[in-house]
Amino acid sequence: MPFADFHGNAETVHRLRDMLARERFPHAVVLAGGQGSGKYTLALMLAQALNCLSPTETDGLPDFCGMCRNCARIAQAADLDARFAEAVEARENLREADKKETRLFVQTHPDVLVIPPDPPQMMIKVDQVRRVIETIYYRPAEGRERVYIFTDSAFMKEAANSLLKVLEEPPEFATIFLLTENPGELLPTIRSRAAVFTLGALTAEEIEAYLARQRPEWKPAQRALVARLSEGAVGRARSFDLEAYSGARGHALAILNSALRGGEHSELFKITESYRAGAEGKAKTEELIRTLYSLLRDLMFVQSGAAGMIRNTDIAPDLKRLAESADFDWIAMASDRLAEVERGMRRNLLRSLSLDAFAAALEK
Repeated sequence: MPFADFHGNAETVHRLRDMLARERFPHAVVLAGGQGSGKYTLALMLAQALNCLSPTETDGLPDFCGMCRNCARIAQAADLDARFAEAVEARENLREADKKETRLFVQTHPDVLVIPPDPPQMMIKVDQVRRVIETIYYRPAEGRERVYIFTDSAFMKEAANSLLKVLEEPPEFATIFLLTENPGELLPTIRSRAAVFTLGALTAEEIEAYLARQRPEWKPAQRALVARLSEGAVGRARSFDLEAYSGARGHALAILNSALRGGEHSELFKITESYRAGAEGKAKTEELIRTLYSLLRDLMFVQSGAAGMIRNTDIAPDLKRLAESADFDWIAMASDRLAEVERGMRRNLLRSLSLDAFAAALEK
């Protein structure tokens, strides 16, 4: 997968490759962008380019072969969710005493270390940064550059301060990538010691064109829907679970219809009763909440006379009918009540009852 396969943000990718060509690549790089914008993919590509054993050129700029030993091993970390799950499972299999002392890392190449946020707090912890400090000053074992990729900007205070010390005096053969949705979450002193690059959102048309190649089995209306729901993030579009979203949206529409039009509640109770406890039920409820927010946002656009901005384009007539019974105050109240359901989930309240209460509170 050469740089030509990276979708979108061509100017930013060109600037980074140009710095590689001039051997002026920064020792610390902040890659900013929304979820699914390609930050992690681009960081791995750059790690491959920095360590490729058979580097090539495309368009007069450095590229990587994708086939040599270094490229192949670094690419094994591409599925971050799978590698993260393996690291979590490996820690769970340790003795209780060892679990507390073990932090999560993903490493498929001796010179490339991926540092994800550590559960349960899902933050970068000081022991993870200490691992970076312990290894960063050793010369690479098999490549030209040691590469460290922090996949999140949620640092514990001590961890952030420890990282700052490394950034003040980095070795010439090491590069640190900091991935973030919001650069403002990083300490100003960290940002000032790094080069910041932002991956912008792609247009819906660009993502539709991408999906036409990647998901030809989807109908044009489905590709248009996913393109809008992905909010300009091609990674989110690529992994979008259309079946799960459609199921959640059907339930969300039933809840909103029940609230706005009243009537028989038996169908509503059948739906909410299906949201059980456990990890699967939690994921299902989170999907429903995200979908409800999406529909409420679309209702606000319809009410504002900006129907062209709605994301659920394939159900525009249904949204228009719902909007006839809703107003801005109701939509704002519904959003507040939905936030209460989210807070209840964090307190492990019974999900079916929380959803029943949500629907009842919205009845006009």
